Amino acid sequence: MSQSYPATALPPGSAAPAFNLPVTPDQKVSLDDLRGKPAILAFYPADWSPVCGDQMALYNEILPEFHRLGAQLVGISVDGVWCHAAFAEQRKLHFPLLADFEPKGAVARSYGVYRDGEGTTERALFVLDAKGVIAWSFVSPLGINPGADGILDALDKLASPSLSQGVQS
Repeated sequence: MSQSYPATALPPGSAAPAFNLPVTPDQKVSLDDLRGKPAILAFYPADWSPVCGDQMALYNEILPEFHRLGAQLVGISVDGVWCHAAFAEQRKLHFPLLADFEPKGAVARSYGVYRDGEGTTERALFVLDAKGVIAWSFVSPLGINPGADGILDALDKLASPSLSQGVQS
């Protein structure tokens, strides 16, 4: 069976593709679980890369700000749940890391952010509204931590609908 995937990151206004990914060996998180609040999907290439570690640590530090804006954060990579568990423990992360492990990168492909040549995801961010529509998306060069300014700006605009006309990818 063949399935077509977008060649680039899904833009704002697109419905977020459904997913149901392991967060532990016996628990999964789905897009439906995230509905009702804004959600941040942070795709990253690999748990133990230096940039990924710094990026996830930054998001962990400002997690209270994401929560103040009513948002939920999940990290997504093609690493398995045991790799995620060790990474989260070492970095003391307080948000779920989802394993897009098998079939490898299927969710990343559906969002247009899988790197076929490397077998990893792009470093990509999606902010979804409470209904699961992409409000903002951004793909950063692999070696650059995109920070959180774009996420916070998108969340501010979701919280203040009069500002939403300026939300762009």
